[in-house]
Amino acid sequence: MARYYLAVCRQCRRSGEKLMLKGNKCFSHCTFDKRPKPPGPQPSRPRRMSDRGTQLREKQKIRYTFGMLEREFRRFFAEAERQPGVTGDTLMLLLERRLDNVVYRLGLADSRAQARQLVRHGHIMVGGKNVDIPSYLVKEADTLAFKEQSLKTGYYKRVLEVIESKSVPQWLTLDRKNLTCKVVSLPTTADLDQKLDARAAVEYYSR
Repeated sequence: MARYYLAVCRQCRRSGEKLMLKGNKCFSHCTFDKRPKPPGPQPSRPRRMSDRGTQLREKQKIRYTFGMLEREFRRFFAEAERQPGVTGDTLMLLLERRLDNVVYRLGLADSRAQARQLVRHGHIMVGGKNVDIPSYLVKEADTLAFKEQSLKTGYYKRVLEVIESKSVPQWLTLDRKNLTCKVVSLPTTADLDQKLDARAAVEYYSR
């Protein structure tokens, strides 16, 4: 439950930049624009952040972006370490395949938090089966769709109205009339958010 106790805007302020955690609201109702400095008392003189502090901030930035608790994030990191390849890239590719992230990437939700709520409430089906686990990792050839009961909701109708303006990653396809999706391939490093420094997160856990 600790996931929801930390105010979203405080996460951006601690990271030193907008993480767009509230979707479209970040453009109009953003505390970061008014108070970009970190929360809490401010030092009289700016202090140079240590390498360890920079690594922590970058690790937290990734965790905040994907809306994960530390325990869950460590679990993904451990899985990335077990797989071949560059650990940082592997970690980000695993996070990219999370079901809540895929729902967000498709434009079916304005933010990952909203996407996570859609999944938890059972609105999304994968391969014709209800999946209510946000951390579920999609696989190549998986199909995603709203469940039949969700097609009658006001939310579904609102998504249909705005979906034309949404862009979709190349590893996903979206039928904008029926809001159905297929995972045509697994994501590659070219699909990752280049603003997130996974290498720093790896260095943080390696100490």
